Amino acid sequence: MASQAWGQAVSSQKRDAAQLLAQGIELRQQRQFQAALKTLQKALILYQTQKDPRGQRNSWYAIGDVYYYQSQYLQALKSYQESFATQQAILAPNPADLKTQAVLLNDLGLVSNRLDQKRRALEFYNQALPITKAVKDRNSEAATLNNIGSVYADLGQKQRALAFYNQALPITKAVKDRDSEAATFNNIGRIYADLGQKQKALKFYDRALPILKEIGNRSGEATILNNLGGIYADLGQKQKALKFYDRALPILKEIGNRNGEAITLNNMGGVYNDLDQRQKALDLYNQALPIRREVGDRSGEAATLNNIGSIYDDLGQRQKALDLYNQALLLQKEIGDRSGEATTLNNIGSVYDDLGQQQRALDLYNQALSIRREVGDRGGEAGTLNNIGVLLSAQNQSELAIIFYKQSVNIKESLRDEIRSLSSELQQSYTQTIASTYRDLANLLLQQDRVLEAQQVLDLLKVQELDDYLSQVRGNTKTSKGVTVLKPELAILNQLSESQENVIQLGQELTKLRHISQDDRTQTQQKRIDQLVKLQQNLNQDFNQFIASPAVQTALGQLSRTAQRQSVDLADLDALRDNLKQLNAVLLYPLILEDRLELVITTPNSAPIRRTVSVSRQELNQTIVAFRRALQDRRSSDVKPLAQKLYSWLVQPIEADLKQANAETIIYAPDGQLRYIPLPALHDGDQWLVQRLRVNNITAKSFSNLNPQTQGPLSILAGAFVSGQYSFQVGAEQFAFSGLPFAGKEVSQLVTTIPGTTRLLDQDFSVAKFQPRMNEHSIVHLATHAAFVPGQPEDSFILFGNGDRATLRDIGSWSLFNVDLVVLSACETGLGGKFGNGEEVLGLGYQFQNRGAKATLASLWQVDDGGTQMLMSAFYGNLKAGPVSKAEALRQAQIAMITGRDSSMSDQRGSIKVVDDQPRKQKQKNNLSHPYYWAPFILIGNGL
Repeated sequence: MASQAWGQAVSSQKRDAAQLLAQGIELRQQRQFQAALKTLQKALILYQTQKDPRGQRNSWYAIGDVYYYQSQYLQALKSYQESFATQQAILAPNPADLKTQAVLLNDLGLVSNRLDQKRRALEFYNQALPITKAVKDRNSEAATLNNIGSVYADLGQKQRALAFYNQALPITKAVKDRDSEAATFNNIGRIYADLGQKQKALKFYDRALPILKEIGNRSGEATILNNLGGIYADLGQKQKALKFYDRALPILKEIGNRNGEAITLNNMGGVYNDLDQRQKALDLYNQALPIRREVGDRSGEAATLNNIGSIYDDLGQRQKALDLYNQALLLQKEIGDRSGEATTLNNIGSVYDDLGQQQRALDLYNQALSIRREVGDRGGEAGTLNNIGVLLSAQNQSELAIIFYKQSVNIKESLRDEIRSLSSELQQSYTQTIASTYRDLANLLLQQDRVLEAQQVLDLLKVQELDDYLSQVRGNTKTSKGVTVLKPELAILNQLSESQENVIQLGQELTKLRHISQDDRTQTQQKRIDQLVKLQQNLNQDFNQFIASPAVQTALGQLSRTAQRQSVDLADLDALRDNLKQLNAVLLYPLILEDRLELVITTPNSAPIRRTVSVSRQELNQTIVAFRRALQDRRSSDVKPLAQKLYSWLVQPIEADLKQANAETIIYAPDGQLRYIPLPALHDGDQWLVQRLRVNNITAKSFSNLNPQTQGPLSILAGAFVSGQYSFQVGAEQFAFSGLPFAGKEVSQLVTTIPGTTRLLDQDFSVAKFQPRMNEHSIVHLATHAAFVPGQPEDSFILFGNGDRATLRDIGSWSLFNVDLVVLSACETGLGGKFGNGEEVLGLGYQFQNRGAKATLASLWQVDDGGTQMLMSAFYGNLKAGPVSKAEALRQAQIAMITGRDSSMSDQRGSIKVVDDQPRKQKQKNNLSHPYYWAPFILIGNGL
């Protein structure tokens, strides 16, 4: 009886222990962590009393989970270690026990990784992997492969990490483990994000998110939201990033994920810092820092210290910034965070540069550059190269600065190619961060009179600005090569790579040793660490030794002679000169710099020439805005003085070059806000420029096609919005448009002038009816409202007569390959006095040209009172009378409006007269001579 009673008691205790274990696990799943801990400890005591090793193992494991999900990683590690030790004590393990052993090893690796014990984490994972394969536990095998990949990712070995993730992905799909599949998608996305391949990263994150929502994995969902926020923040879409972070933070707080909470707070701080809301950023960082210390996230702690240091740096508190950076650097070296170490070294270098200690800054940049290359951080490498270029330029070492700028630009060009398929909004903000490098490089090259190389950079800049705006711009054969690196420059870059190779190898060895925890290191390993640190310091000590080396100095001497010969793309230059010779034309590139205006002019008989104008960006832009306002005010008497002032800056410096070339046409690639004003409206004191020369604006699409065009039979498709009213909102802007009565007369005149013209008005003038017919005509004429505004292509549009709108993005899908000319006779730019960098003006012409149209004639502002009707009538009359280029037909029509005389190029045309239902009082004989009426029309593309 006693024996039976004892057996019943043991059985009861087993049931009680099992019930307590199940209750504890359920409480942990409900996030009731303290109650779960007390319940699981009671279960453990019962299992210990019964000497049940499997029950003890499971209890310790469940206790470890409670600590892990509270981000208490040290306590979690101890509990998992107890669980693992108990598992090892099981004398006759069965397959189920082996599976459990693999799970325990994985969790030990996971916690070790959280504690930045990377080497120990890999040891645990590498023990777990063969067990998962032996017992054919495919789920655990995929989890282990993912975990190994994550460690390598943290160690900066991105390609190795990607290889493990790609092994895991098909397994997760085969076993239909949706949670692991989403985790793998996330991990692969993170690698591509780190490698600068943002589009690929977004693709994998977007595949993970719906899976996590479907299965209710709140923690995973928050992780993806955080990662998406990071991508958009990196691409400059700060408000969009904040929306993702704001969605992630409450989830993380709700589920008690302290580590994730700290990460999100830190990320939000970064966004507010970028938005210049320093105090808000500082508050968020100071919330994140104690959490990161609490959970033992040393890598995260270093990142947050770095971020706080950056704010104090921006606030001019350099010493405080240095103290914080040095705290971060020490942590990063201890845990082997090489990417973070490079960032911090770069930041410290920037502080010393600001403090005037440029040599120390150069040495730090050089250290950062070595690490960036070691870990494959190409975006960071480009940034550090740019910083070195800026510093060398400040030291008047222009030849060397140019080399580093060129390398930075070429890396950035390749990164821009990698994000080409992103939405235009994303790509625009991403590339806005790199435009200054192109301008700085062109600036230095011009100062060195290396004008041909500068023109190559300006070509890249124009393509990039279009790519910023439209995203799908492919450039041309000239720009696709990037910036040419001359042979002596290449020799210097190779010399630098060789010198850094030793540093990289030492760094890789040092990183491996530092990933061994201090308690596990042997005396030999610690001694080797000390040796490697000293060797690294010696190699990185003096960047000037590299500059002063005989090999570099010899290459610099050769570079001077090579640059003087301007041996860059001479075949391309010869082809360009041939085109210019046929057209009696010159190519003009203005480049607006902070302290001056550079004019780069290429003529049929010479290499590119630079002319420097001493006018600041601020003064030039102020004059442009004032001139634009005067142009739009037909009563303004300020227009000529301002036109003469701009003439003195843009045309007078190249007068002799124009005369020597016998130029009849200026092929013009305006820069920045110069795109908002028409060059033909400048005045030399005697006459308008249009009365002397044709002007043809070009885009990136025009660079490779400046051949004279042959004029075929005129066939016009004309649409007009004559009557009606439409109101709508685009983005944050409200628009209201009424019909254009003169548009109807304008189109009627076309029907009379050009037989066979097809006319669609108002409701018949719709996208559905108009677009399919466009490619059947040589000229497409749109007499309707169109607004081209800074910002996104989706915000710029053409309004059709039935209220349809086609955005600049929509135009990218049109087919216009049989169209010679697209005319927009009533479009507007700079609405409400808002001027950007003119990308929308550039993008307008490019988009039509890219879809096949040879050229576009558009207005910079809308002209009323029938002025447009007059000019269009004269323009089409000139084309009909031909043979004449579009540029010359436009020029003659504009001259006719200036002089009030016959604009015809043959005897078939009469004089211009105002066709109006209501007679108007005229104070002077010709009231259309003000540039308000004739100047807004610019020809973009190939109108030659």
